[in-house]
Amino acid sequence: MKAGALSCALAPDIGGSILSFDRDGVALLRRAPQDSHDPLDMASFPLVPYANRIAHGRYSVDGQSYQLPLNFGDHPHSIHGFGWQRPWHVLEQSGHNVRLEQTHDGDAGWPWAWRAQQHVRLGEDALDVTLLVQNLGDSAMPCGLGFHPYFALDGDTMLRFHADTLWLSSPDMLPEREVSADALGDWSQGARVTGDSLIDNVHGGWDHVALVDRGDGIRLTLTAQGADWLHVFRPPAGDFFCLEPVSHMPDAINRPVGMAMLAPGATQSLSMMVAIREI
Repeated sequence: MKAGALSCALAPDIGGSILSFDRDGVALLRRAPQDSHDPLDMASFPLVPYANRIAHGRYSVDGQSYQLPLNFGDHPHSIHGFGWQRPWHVLEQSGHNVRLEQTHDGDAGWPWAWRAQQHVRLGEDALDVTLLVQNLGDSAMPCGLGFHPYFALDGDTMLRFHADTLWLSSPDMLPEREVSADALGDWSQGARVTGDSLIDNVHGGWDHVALVDRGDGIRLTLTAQGADWLHVFRPPAGDFFCLEPVSHMPDAINRPVGMAMLAPGATQSLSMMVAIREI
């Protein structure tokens, strides 16, 4: 897709991922390597029917216990749902709009059937993506959604957003302790993103806006609806970082905060927009 100076390429068969999002040939999100078929190499991918981690892939609903596959190598938890590891199908396509769909019939690990759709729209100054999931089963389904965009990073990139709290993580990357939102970076005032330590933490009470000011004078404004949590992932000394708007904290299904329960036939949605302007 192309609109003015912006262009966006999709890979429906690679987890419904975004391959690239550029402005005049300059990467705004990290570009996927040529010929890669790994969703983790993409510019962004959807999180459905849950976001981030479920501890050891185990959870219970209405007294019934379930075991999800551990889907991330030797990592001890199930992560990011499974929509990102299965192909999506193109329902509609026009010059600036694409609609993708994926269905799940229910299985031992996630017995509820559902239908998910992504609506991807490219304008001359923004990329807008909406993710929807509908419960096709006959009982209430736990449901969580999110996006996993990888922002291109240079040494001058600044990040600013407001949240109420931050969860520090255990060694196996589960939320362990709630602290001040700026404990790992002065994000509320704006701070440089680069660093030598790993950040892989979720922020609660996010106000749904994050500003990314790049060294080349471009500001990216991430806004999201249906996402009260923002997960920040910054590998040490990397060339990207992730701002993941999500509907729940990691392992919420096993914690008092819980996940949304979607009634039969009901739909849940989450949208993300990345707007671009010069500063």
